[in-house]
Amino acid sequence: MHTSGMLKTQLRLKKAELEARLARTHKHIHNKDEPVSPDFAEQIKQTENDQVIYALEQEALAELVQVKRALQRLDDGEYTKCSRCGLPIDQNRLAALLTTDLCFNCANKE
Repeated sequence: MHTSGMLKTQLRLKKAELEARLARTHKHIHNKDEPVSPDFAEQIKQTENDQVIYALEQEALAELVQVKRALQRLDDGEYTKCSRCGLPIDQNRLAALLTTDLCFNCANKE
């Protein structure tokens, strides 16, 4: 079983990791020093790479929101309660999915 302090540490580490990832993707997206290649095939490759970076950025942003919510629920004493039905979330589920706010039954209903 996780203690509140261990959970908070894990969530804060995940938050820091996501913020660092976002800083790297933001830098890549917004601070390009290289000119657009005159080669059409290279332009396509650059565009595809940019799309992957945008997708990674969006994924990290969504995950960061979940981590921040989990930290808030932990601070509010609501971390182990299902946000839908109010019943306890199984400890094994929380261990596997640190940011979940739904019990197994409610998650299966979605």
